[in-house]
Amino acid sequence: MWVSSKPSLSDTSSLSFRSFISPFQLPSQSSTPGNPSRSSSVTPVHCGLRDLRDRIDSVKNTQKITEAMKLVAAAKVRRAQEAVVNGRPFSESLVEVLYNINEQLQTEDVDAPLTNVRPVKKVALVVVTGDRGLCGGFNNAIIKKAEARIAELKQLGLDYTIISVGKKGNSYFIRRPYIPVDRFLDGSSLPTAKEAQAIADDVFSLFVSEE
Repeated sequence: MWVSSKPSLSDTSSLSFRSFISPFQLPSQSSTPGNPSRSSSVTPVHCGLRDLRDRIDSVKNTQKITEAMKLVAAAKVRRAQEAVVNGRPFSESLVEVLYNINEQLQTEDVDAPLTNVRPVKKVALVVVTGDRGLCGGFNNAIIKKAEARIAELKQLGLDYTIISVGKKGNSYFIRRPYIPVDRFLDGSSLPTAKEAQAIADDVFSLFVSEE
């Protein structure tokens, strides 16, 4: 390889690079590895120093943005994990309270539709996904889990329906009209009790109506 610092007509800061095999072009079939002089892939590559500097700066800026996005994603995951851990004692206590209430209702003559025990004919799956990406394999893992559960229900000969929460899941099921969906719900970055109540009301309605 030789380098010529002779300026071109268009750019006084350009360099002219020339090699037997250009890094931007595959060698032709007629070239022979043992005899470079007979190669027909001798291709000059012209690039300006200013262009090179611009490309280097662009790559560095992209790298900085990527690193910043990684830090933001890691912080979001950490906050989500902390929220799950902090809410676990409450959920465990709630399950225990509901279990005790159900046990007590079994011995009393009280009309409580949710305590009715009947054969399983149809299953409702509540699939909760995110509204955006940049969360690793979170959304894909949830969708794969839903697909696995659907396949399991089909093998058992049970009907099913989907309650989809979140834009990623909604988009997935909309593109697959053969999957029965009872309702599409939008999620949010900060879920509220009102949104949770909408999901609970839909599940309650399906159960009481035996749908």
